[in-house]
Amino acid sequence: MTGARMPGARMTGGANVFTIPAGMPFVDALAAGLRHRVGDDAAALTRVRVLLPNRRACRALAEAFLRHGGGRPLLLPRISPIGDVDEDELAFSGAGENAGGEAGTLDMAISPAVPDLRRLLLLTRLILAIPGGRRSPDQAARLAAELARFLDAVRIEGLDFAGLRDLAPDALAEHWQMTLDFLSIVTDAWPMMLDAEGGLDAAERRNRLLYAQAEAWTADPPSTPVIAAGSTGTIPASAHLIGVISRLPHGAVVLPGLDQDADDETWAALTEEPTHPQYGMARLLARLDVDRRQVVPWPAPGIAATAPERASLINRALRPAATVDGWRRDPPIADAAVAGVSILDAPGPDEEARAIALLMRSVLEDEERRAALVTPDRALARRVAAELERWGIAVDDSAGRPLAETPQGAYLRLIARMAGEALAPVPLLAALKHPLAACSLPPQAFRALVRRLEERVLRGPRPEAGITGLSRSVADHGADLVQLVDRLGAVLDPLLEMVERPVASLADLVQAHVAAAEAVAASDQQPGRDRLWAGDAGEASADFVADLTDAADDFEPLAPRHYPALLDSLMAGRVVRPRYGRHPRLSIWGPLEARLQRADVMILGGLNEETWPPRAAASPWMSRPMMQAFGLPLPERRIGLSAHDFTQAFSAPEVWLTRARRIEGAPTVECRWLSRLRNIVGDGDAGRRLSAGGPWLDWQARLDTRDAWISIAPPAPTPPVSARPRRLSVTQIESWMRDPYAIYARHILTLKALQPIDMDPTAADLGTFMHLVLQRFIEATPGALPEDAEARLTAIGEEAWRSMPPHAAVRAFWWPRFRQTARWFLEVERERRAFIRSTLTEVSGSLVVDAPEGPFALVAKADRVDILDGQIVIVDYKTGQLPSGKDIAAGFSPQLPLEAAIARAGGFPGVPAGTDTGIEYWRLRGGAEGGTIKPVKNADMLAEQALAGLVNLVARFDVADTPYPARPRPSAAPRFSDYEHLARVKEWSAGGREEGD
Repeated sequence: MTGARMPGARMTGGANVFTIPAGMPFVDALAAGLRHRVGDDAAALTRVRVLLPNRRACRALAEAFLRHGGGRPLLLPRISPIGDVDEDELAFSGAGENAGGEAGTLDMAISPAVPDLRRLLLLTRLILAIPGGRRSPDQAARLAAELARFLDAVRIEGLDFAGLRDLAPDALAEHWQMTLDFLSIVTDAWPMMLDAEGGLDAAERRNRLLYAQAEAWTADPPSTPVIAAGSTGTIPASAHLIGVISRLPHGAVVLPGLDQDADDETWAALTEEPTHPQYGMARLLARLDVDRRQVVPWPAPGIAATAPERASLINRALRPAATVDGWRRDPPIADAAVAGVSILDAPGPDEEARAIALLMRSVLEDEERRAALVTPDRALARRVAAELERWGIAVDDSAGRPLAETPQGAYLRLIARMAGEALAPVPLLAALKHPLAACSLPPQAFRALVRRLEERVLRGPRPEAGITGLSRSVADHGADLVQLVDRLGAVLDPLLEMVERPVASLADLVQAHVAAAEAVAASDQQPGRDRLWAGDAGEASADFVADLTDAADDFEPLAPRHYPALLDSLMAGRVVRPRYGRHPRLSIWGPLEARLQRADVMILGGLNEETWPPRAAASPWMSRPMMQAFGLPLPERRIGLSAHDFTQAFSAPEVWLTRARRIEGAPTVECRWLSRLRNIVGDGDAGRRLSAGGPWLDWQARLDTRDAWISIAPPAPTPPVSARPRRLSVTQIESWMRDPYAIYARHILTLKALQPIDMDPTAADLGTFMHLVLQRFIEATPGALPEDAEARLTAIGEEAWRSMPPHAAVRAFWWPRFRQTARWFLEVERERRAFIRSTLTEVSGSLVVDAPEGPFALVAKADRVDILDGQIVIVDYKTGQLPSGKDIAAGFSPQLPLEAAIARAGGFPGVPAGTDTGIEYWRLRGGAEGGTIKPVKNADMLAEQALAGLVNLVARFDVADTPYPARPRPSAAPRFSDYEHLARVKEWSAGGREEGD
């Protein structure tokens, strides 16, 4: 093929342009055509240079050659990416060779690109340096990422930043003028910083390489074939090079899916509609000065195309808006156009993912078929990959996984957050429970120690900050926990010490962070570095840390408390791509990866607006008029590129179009292309065939459900009488009546609810505080109230507050309530003490009753007992709701009546037996009123009834057949219970369907 011209007619302007129809697999057709041209000369293929849009397309073409060769070893052409901002520099080996094979005069002395992470940190520095900005480093980094995208957009279009000064700021709103002032970073400061770095923006360097290559090939055309395939020339520099290639003596351009059947009216209209799938190629052809009718099909022997009716259908459906009335003149939709196309409308994303997974799994039943899910929805891609794992299928997701969500990335973030928050319980446990954490111990033993640390120390109020506070908290909980904290201190102290500094350099923080992460990751068998940096995600994490270390040298010192958030911002955008080829016949592709690839079954998932196509987000830097005036493309151009990807994938032999009708409970709007497709097909036979989703939704629903529903009855355990409690408090008697299962769980199973991690003070803590303060005050001031009663009560409150968990926000709410309650209490107390002989506080008492299986002890602690002449009054302090009179009379709130029964029997030391008894509830509510008193009438009668009810209750549960049911009376069930989940209340109380429903 050396010296031969690529086949095809010479186009207008001297161009050689071909197209591969959308119904034909692009890379397979390209490979077949190239092999057909070189014939049996295996070495001739190596003299062909193929330029593709990106490196992913290069890999796909290499695989296509292998498929076409039946798996036999082949000498491949030189395949290079024509441009990929995210990849390494564009390298054309042998570029500029002349006819004799000698190197030409191409000057590649172009400055290197500034690494992405370093550029991000440099831009962050510039943003932080803006006077009066008051931005944290992580906020500046996020803003810098947006600014970097703006820089790339400008560089890609080949615009001059000087044009920003010509946007007529006087005619713009004030906030846009402020934005233009902010963009002086890229017009003034950034070019100077690039000069100091001796580098270029990656997009600018790519442009220079492309233009330099075009200049070299124009001056000295290569003597071997050069083919630019699959690109639509969206990037001006790429379009310029494609134009040069199209005019080379042995050059050719192969377009993907050019619509050659569109009428003139449609073609003229789509050139003004950026959202149309052919818009990009129309612009490229105009730039090449090539008439679309002169573009010829790429010869690809042995590669069959999908029925032409399919391409005609999608092209008709996506007509430009100006010519959509042409639908009326179009012939009826042929059955062949919708053959092999199905729409699946799922109720939600979970159902959509399971149905897609079933579809992909079914393809594997035929050993010759391949399937691919194409979607820009990364959440859907992850769901489908997870669903496929139920059959042991590991599938490639070519878009990769965010580094921050990988085990290693998450571990690094957790270690940073743990140190940044001074070992607060939640971040501490999140880091130590990570599978990589072991701290030089066997991982299982380490996790067991961490669980004990959680249960004994970290549940409840927060310990003091840092290793010192944690050491004090574990001092009384065993030598093993003390040793654990000592281990943590040994490996974390350097990082914690640095975090406590007012400022530190980013490089030092990264070094200390990585050292701590490796030390905590060490096990008894492996050093931490071997565990932390292993695998794909470990390698990507190591690369990120290396890049960050290189880029952090001259970053301004920062407050270490900002480091965890800054790390998150810098890690955003990094992805980990799996090792290539995890499953040979199933794939998950993004639209970009699917653009030139084809599978036997193409599943286009997530077809909802703002997902596919993506929402045309407004620029944070410019309004639409400003973008047009400056020369930047409007966001709608992305929709056109996405539409082209859709039409390419839609032309596969078998296509499934899937979407979720609701996401997170909110209804969705189906993708505009899907809506147009439904409209043009209509409701006839073709429409019914198109919408026949098959049994997949029904089958996915059966994956995790049973054919018959099982009715669940409320639990009603009957433990042996010997295991049943013989001693309960008056408050537990109320639980026994309202929810016997709670007594079973607490006193027979001995299950006790754990406190929340890092528990904030609760209403119960407020009640404890109030009880303690009033008890101390009453004990300190017997008799008449002193003149300084309020001052003394306040001082006691201040002292008691110091024993509460430190929480400034809680004090801000509670302390004013306490002051209001204190004033009300003193007013009541002045009047009350005139009639009181003495007052007992927090007094414990008990009463033993006879029962069939032996004595039963009732115990109580009365908040307050006032002893008057011939009467006692039992007082219960409440900071929450008071029980209703109806519940007290019915016996469902028996606490005070039972305390009265104990008092009448002489069960409280210091309280005379047989005395008339009164009971009162004092609500210490704070607020304007301060508090209220609710006396209960007929206390003696209620005491007798409560005691009799208790005797009957004990006797009933002394019978072996009496169960401990959960909530026997729903109307009297407690509002809160620690054992509700254990009793599975929500499962049986909601009711269920009978078998066969």
